[in-house]
Amino acid sequence: MALSPPVNAAPGPAAGPAPLPDSARFTSPPGSPPPREYGLDALRIVAICGVVAIHIFGVLVGKDDLRGQTGWWIATAIDIGAIWTVPAFIMISGAFVLAPRAHRAGPAAFYRKRFTRILPAMIVWHVVYVVVVRMAMRGEHVTATGLARLLIDGKVFTALYFLWLIAGLYVIAPVLAPFLHAGGRYRSLITAGVALGWTMVAYMIPGWALLLGDSRPNILTSWNRWWPYVGFFIAGWALRRVVLNRLWTTVALLGAGLLLAEAIWQYGAAPKHRLFQATFPVMATGTLVAAATLLIFLAAVSIGARTTWRPAVARAMVRLSDASFGVFLIHLLVFEVFRQLIPDVEAGRSLAVIGLVYPAVLVVSFAVSMLAARIPYVRAVF
Repeated sequence: MALSPPVNAAPGPAAGPAPLPDSARFTSPPGSPPPREYGLDALRIVAICGVVAIHIFGVLVGKDDLRGQTGWWIATAIDIGAIWTVPAFIMISGAFVLAPRAHRAGPAAFYRKRFTRILPAMIVWHVVYVVVVRMAMRGEHVTATGLARLLIDGKVFTALYFLWLIAGLYVIAPVLAPFLHAGGRYRSLITAGVALGWTMVAYMIPGWALLLGDSRPNILTSWNRWWPYVGFFIAGWALRRVVLNRLWTTVALLGAGLLLAEAIWQYGAAPKHRLFQATFPVMATGTLVAAATLLIFLAAVSIGARTTWRPAVARAMVRLSDASFGVFLIHLLVFEVFRQLIPDVEAGRSLAVIGLVYPAVLVVSFAVSMLAARIPYVRAVF
């Protein structure tokens, strides 16, 4: 395992992104493994912590009668402040899934590798959250018709839609990859920008239509949940080798912080400023969050490229990063156990209680995921 900075690390201060030819950014020497992207490992760890925070603190944010109270604002700042994590995961995926080496053996080999990984997890965890959580723990009566609706809509349980989203992006990856590789970084950047712009406008239209007295929501099901994230997917590949100097990295992080702060304020101010709310919806595919996500991604890549990672730190980070998928899959089950055992967690009205449960769920989820990775057959669904 290479523990030195990636070959694209900036050697020193520069006026902006470190200049690299497209060939250096998009290929690796034949026969050699690509350098480990520790910046993306760190970003993946931070992102999964954010996803867990959204699902836990969101319970308190959803209590309308607490809206405007101090505890509600703190929970909202954590929840909305972490909303960038979902598109960040898509960008990380695009950085690797659209790489040339992922497609060298052709589409059949690509699909076999990717879907052998994701399909067992999709099947097993859909069963777990329907049978164990919905039926056994919550006592819900799930009919065949109701289950069919949940599957079609991709709403079997809170975050399982993400598996359908990733599967859809895997389907189109062999089509996107050769097109992007043939045109170099410029083509990737233009395509990502067009796709992101299209998505942002698509998510402005429902708000504008509502202002005109009509309802025109964007309808997503299991089979089309991927399309709003194509721009992020491509952007992850296009920006994975862009290294900002320290000044621009700081500017990127400050800019992302300001954008997210505005999103938090805007969410708390709803339903005021209706035109502004319609034009800049606070959601993962909205303009504010999209811009913040791109800046955070650039900062993570840049910091990772300039950092010399100690072997012990690098090994620990890789283990945590590799465990993030399992954490995503199991954390809602762990949280449900806490909700069933502790009435104050189920009530979701105490910031102190929720604040204590969050690190507990995170630690247990990481521990289970890393343990499962060591068990034959079990690791296939983690």
